[in-house]
Amino acid sequence: MTDDYTRQNCTIEQGAEISYEYAHNSNESNLDQGVLIRSGTIVYCDVSIGKNTQTGHNVLLREHTSVGKNCIIGTNTVIDGYTAIADNVSLQTGVYVPSETVVHDNVFIGPHAVLTNDPYPVKKDVDLEGPTIESSASIGANSTILPGVRIGERSFVAAGAVVTDDVPPDTLAVGAPATFKPLPKNLQGENDI
Repeated sequence: MTDDYTRQNCTIEQGAEISYEYAHNSNESNLDQGVLIRSGTIVYCDVSIGKNTQTGHNVLLREHTSVGKNCIIGTNTVIDGYTAIADNVSLQTGVYVPSETVVHDNVFIGPHAVLTNDPYPVKKDVDLEGPTIESSASIGANSTILPGVRIGERSFVAAGAVVTDDVPPDTLAVGAPATFKPLPKNLQGENDI
């Protein structure tokens, strides 16, 4: 297994664990060219990581997660299983991404932002539904995105916001609960990550 990653020009630092077996029939992780996995990171089996993606230290990537190319997954970030993250995504330190979440291309998620997938924790047994973060959206530090919420393309969620409803494309979401405002000119356009 280590030889395969070496041939792919991947760097797996000492103290990182790749293909952590969670079930007897699980499959090894698939790391594309140039992936960098820093120490303390655990990548479960059945994970796919795209070309030139890198993690910080102590990242957890759970089973059935796909991460695209050229992504940055910050230190102490947790991505639970059954999640899809596209290309050129930047998840900063301490981000939590729950299962059943979809993150599109060129998304920025700031430090300690929390995405959620259970509308009634331990009160009701319901299907989990993570948020969908559309292309070039930015989510500020310490914000919280509730289950099933869609953050529209090129939208901006301000730091500390609590987003309880879908955010339309090209919109600013601020406050707790978040209210929507027109996106200021200096925040408009695509993200360049």
